[in-house]
Amino acid sequence: MTQFFEPLAGGVILGLSALLLLIASGRIAGISGILGNLLTIQPGNGWRWMFVLGLILGPIILSTTGFSLPAIEGSWAMMIAGGLLVGFGSAYGSGCTSGHGICGIGRLSPRSITSVMVFMITAAITVFIVRHVMGVA
Repeated sequence: MTQFFEPLAGGVILGLSALLLLIASGRIAGISGILGNLLTIQPGNGWRWMFVLGLILGPIILSTTGFSLPAIEGSWAMMIAGGLLVGFGSAYGSGCTSGHGICGIGRLSPRSITSVMVFMITAAITVFIVRHVMGVA
């Protein structure tokens, strides 16, 4: 039952937190935008720090209460390369999967819907190449 409940609870929490941020401040809960502006000096930047702190502490707190965290498999080189590619894609696509996928689609943004389709097609091609061409499990 937890295999069904945990992802559902995570999705509900993400959706509600994005909605709450939008209602409370008019801001989009896109992680790349939040992180990209985290170190800029501007008034009222404390919410960004709290958001990032929640991203870090949330899984830590949940893991101490019996929820399981997904295992990350792969070499450091693959994770670094993946992180750099995601960073490049976020900059090139003017946002990340959280901003476009959770918030943009929820607002029926055509740009976000197109971006998510490109993300998903790229992900499918990447998985195919890594698993079937490169032979990495």
